[in-house]
Amino acid sequence: MHAPSPLTAGLLTSLSLLLAACSAIGPDYQRPAQPDLPTQWKDQGTWQAARPADQLPKQAWWQQFGDATLNRLEQDCIAHNATLAQALARLQQAQAQAGLHAAATLPSVGVGMSASRSRISADRPLSNYNSPNSSTIQNDYKPTLSVSYEFDWLGRVRRDVESASASAEQSRADSENVRLLLTAQLASAYFQLRQLDEESTLLRQSISLQEKVLQLTRVRHQEGLDNASALATQQAALQAAQAQLSLLGNQRRQQEDLLATLSGQPAAAFSLSQGSLPAQLPAIGGGLPAQLLERRPDIAAAERAMAAANAQIGVAKAAWFPQLNLNPGYVGYESNRLGNLVSAPALIWSLGLQASQMLFDNGKTQAAVRYAEAGYQATTASYRQTVLQAIQESQDALSTLHGLSEANASQQQAVDSQRKAYELSLLRYREGLDNALTLAINQQNLLAAQRLQSQLRGSQFVWSVSLLKALGGDWQATTAN
Repeated sequence: MHAPSPLTAGLLTSLSLLLAACSAIGPDYQRPAQPDLPTQWKDQGTWQAARPADQLPKQAWWQQFGDATLNRLEQDCIAHNATLAQALARLQQAQAQAGLHAAATLPSVGVGMSASRSRISADRPLSNYNSPNSSTIQNDYKPTLSVSYEFDWLGRVRRDVESASASAEQSRADSENVRLLLTAQLASAYFQLRQLDEESTLLRQSISLQEKVLQLTRVRHQEGLDNASALATQQAALQAAQAQLSLLGNQRRQQEDLLATLSGQPAAAFSLSQGSLPAQLPAIGGGLPAQLLERRPDIAAAERAMAAANAQIGVAKAAWFPQLNLNPGYVGYESNRLGNLVSAPALIWSLGLQASQMLFDNGKTQAAVRYAEAGYQATTASYRQTVLQAIQESQDALSTLHGLSEANASQQQAVDSQRKAYELSLLRYREGLDNALTLAINQQNLLAAQRLQSQLRGSQFVWSVSLLKALGGDWQATTAN
């Protein structure tokens, strides 16, 4: 065999470059238009517009609450949570899959070596009986370098790589979304537990006062100042409060078990000492609805799913056209003696193109194209729904926080009023104008008002976490009273 002439080699090179320069088949992906978005939130109140940047690494948002125990639990969650580890493993799979598809853009090169020694029979059949026939022993040494390559003249490979890369980006956004959901769930459970701690403390104080009131009522009943109905009512109130304390204890244990699971620890060996809610609530910037597109990882994942589905349309359409492959192609040497192996007479090579075209597939290719187009339409609808859901979640959280803020302000006034009533009753008791029963009842009313205030504050922290999750896990934070 002879080496290809410079003209032939130049033509093959030009053909390769020309085919590589062809535009890829199928529609080019374009980011979708945003759904109709409102320009501002309802009941914005004092929320400040934020400046989100989804491309930047997410910060440890939970540190804004200033709670060391919460910070430790969040770190344990990121390090040990099995669900997050599973999401990260899937991300690694998607990245490896993208690398697998990208490898098809370059030729595959392999090396081979064969060596054999064979004996030919002297009695073998011949086509010409006038030729002498003898037994022969031969060596055959054959090292080769092989090359195979698919000419991507329609861009099928490029579309396939584009789809795999978008899927890897989608997986990255999915893993970030799992991280956000888990850390937000942990923070919400932690604040619910701390609110239960505060409520239980106040309820224990109330029970202690009710026990004193019951003793005073029993004395007054013995002295004929209170009837049996008053005594029974006070006993029922005390028993109801004790039952509430037991229920709060059960709820706390459930939240504690949930925190153990989220932080990657067995619930049976996990416990948290009593504590309280943080002293102050961080202010969270709501921003505009359009800015959610830059923050939320689930929206980013939905958008990348559209890009991957769009590229699959081109992959499916490429099946309508011929496929060109450099196969087989190799260069090497073959000789019966090692001494002459690397020499010009021993040089061997092969170069050829292989083309294949499906003529009839009973509508298989058309069905594949329709399937890819329907998949793109499905991801488009999913993207729009994800955006609308994000706006709803943010608006719900903002509205709820606004309502809780007003309720907490009103309840603070109620607490102040009950405190003044208690202080006046205490003063009157010291002056002998009020009895111990009246003083205890006023103090019990104060504790009840404080308990409701604690519930409202706990709800504020929980809904702050919900807003954080709705906004994508980060914000410009300042401290508010």
